[in-house]
Amino acid sequence: MGCCYSSSNPPKSHFRHRTAAGAGAVSSPQQTPLLSGGWPVFSEYSFSDLKAATNNFSSEFLVSESGEKAPNLVYKGRLKNQRWIAVKKFTRLAWPDPKQFAEEAWGVGRLRHRRLANLIGYCCDGDERLLVAEFMPNDTLAKHLFHWENQTIEWPMRLRVALYIAEALEYCSSKGRSLYHDLNAYRILFDEYGDPRLSCFGLMKNSKDGKSYSTNLAYTPPEYLRNGRVTPESVIYSFGTILLDLLSGKHIPPSHALEMIRGKNIVLLIDSHLEGKFSAEEATAVVNLASQCLQYEPRERPNTEDLVSSLAPLNTSSNIPSHVMLGIKKEEESPSTPNRPLSPMGEACSRMDLTAIHQILVMTHYKDDEGSNELSFQEWTQQMKDVLEARKRGDHAFRDKDFRAAIECYSQFIDVGTMISPTVYARRSLCYLMCDQPDAALRDGMQAQCVYRDWPTAFYMQSVALAKLEMQKDATDIRNEAAALEEKRQKGGKG
Repeated sequence: MGCCYSSSNPPKSHFRHRTAAGAGAVSSPQQTPLLSGGWPVFSEYSFSDLKAATNNFSSEFLVSESGEKAPNLVYKGRLKNQRWIAVKKFTRLAWPDPKQFAEEAWGVGRLRHRRLANLIGYCCDGDERLLVAEFMPNDTLAKHLFHWENQTIEWPMRLRVALYIAEALEYCSSKGRSLYHDLNAYRILFDEYGDPRLSCFGLMKNSKDGKSYSTNLAYTPPEYLRNGRVTPESVIYSFGTILLDLLSGKHIPPSHALEMIRGKNIVLLIDSHLEGKFSAEEATAVVNLASQCLQYEPRERPNTEDLVSSLAPLNTSSNIPSHVMLGIKKEEESPSTPNRPLSPMGEACSRMDLTAIHQILVMTHYKDDEGSNELSFQEWTQQMKDVLEARKRGDHAFRDKDFRAAIECYSQFIDVGTMISPTVYARRSLCYLMCDQPDAALRDGMQAQCVYRDWPTAFYMQSVALAKLEMQKDATDIRNEAAALEEKRQKGGKG
C-alpha cells in the first residue's frame, strides 16, 4: 500500500498532491483517504500507479464497450490497497494543455453523490492524460437492456434507473456542472448493489476541442447539429432518449418514437419482453415526459428538477433492493488479504475495544517515536518547552480518560509543528473515536502513517475508524496489512 510522507522525508513530486476535501491532510492515492460518507478524496495519481493497477493497460482489463475501437479506452484496475477503479485513457493529443486538463478534472472531482460513479483522481504525467473513477462491477444499462442473457430489466427497475439518473443530473446542475456530454445507455452503470449510477466521465469532454456526441446523428439534439454547442437543454434531450430506451428495450431514433406517440401507438413502443408486466398509467407518464424532453425547441423542455418531480411518484418499490430487481447476485467480496494472527493491539482493534486500545497506548508510551525528532541544542527554546508541556498535559488527560482535554492539548502540540510525533496522532485518533468522531480519527491515523510509514499502530487506528464508518472491507484490509507489518517487524526489527 502506498504511504503518506513526513515533512522530513518528501517523496517524488507526483505523490505531492492536493485533495478535494481541502482538509490539509497529506496522503497518497494508493492509501485512498476517504471523505465522510466513505467516498475517496480526489487525488493525483502517477502514471506508474495506474500502469501497475491495470497490468500495463492489458487488454484483459479493458472494459470499454466498443473495445479497442473506442477513441478513449476505459480499463478496470486494482490499486495496492485492493480498491477497484476505472481508468479512462485519452489519446496523447486529446488534451495538449496539462493545466487545462487538470483544472477540468478537479472541477468534476469536487462532485460527490451516491447517484454518480464518482471521479476520484486523474493523471497528468508527461503526455499521459487519464481519469480515475469508482469502478462499477455490474455492467451498463446498454448491456442489461439491449444484450441481456438471463432476464430483461423489470419495469420497477426501469423506473428506478430513470429516477436515479435524473437525481444525478439534478445534483450536477445544482453544483454548476449542468453539461453532460453524450448521455446514453452506455454511460449508466450498475454498482455492487445493483444501483444505477451516472458515469462521471461524461462530465468532461473527450478532448479540449473534441466532439461532445459520438452517437448516431439520429439521436443527437437538433440544436447541436445546428451550432455544435452542448447546452443544459441538450442534456435533457439526451435524457429523453434514455427514457425511450427504458420504455422500448431498444435504441430507437427519437423521430420514429415521436411518430408512434403522436399516433397513439404507445403499446407498440413498450418492450414486448416485459410481457405486459407494467402499469399502463406509469408508462403513459414516462411517455409524456419523454416527449417533453424531446421537444425540438430547447426552451420547451423540462429542467432537471422537473424530471425528478415527475419520476419520484412513480417509484413505489423502494423497499426492494436493486440487485433483486436486476436479477444479479449482490457482490460479497472476501477480504483481499489473508487473515494473520493478531497481536493484542490487533485483537483489540478487531473487537473495536477502545478501552483495551487505550490501555495499550498508555503502556507503550512514546517508545515508537524514537528517531522521529532529533533536536539540536539551539532548538530547545522556550517555545519547545511550552510545546512539550502541552504534550505532557495531553498525556495526563489521556491517561485519566479526559479525552476532550487530551484532544485540546495534543492539538496545541501538533499545531506548533516544531516536533512531529506519530504517537500523539495515534492517541488523538483514539480520543476522537472515544468522542464519536471517526472521520477525524481516520485523518489522524493517516497522519501517523505519514510520519512513520510502516508503523502498525497507524494502520490499526485507521482500521478502527473505517469500521466505525461502516466500511468493513477496507477496515479488514488495513487491519491485515497492520498484522503483516508486525510480522515483518518481528523478523527484521523496526521499520
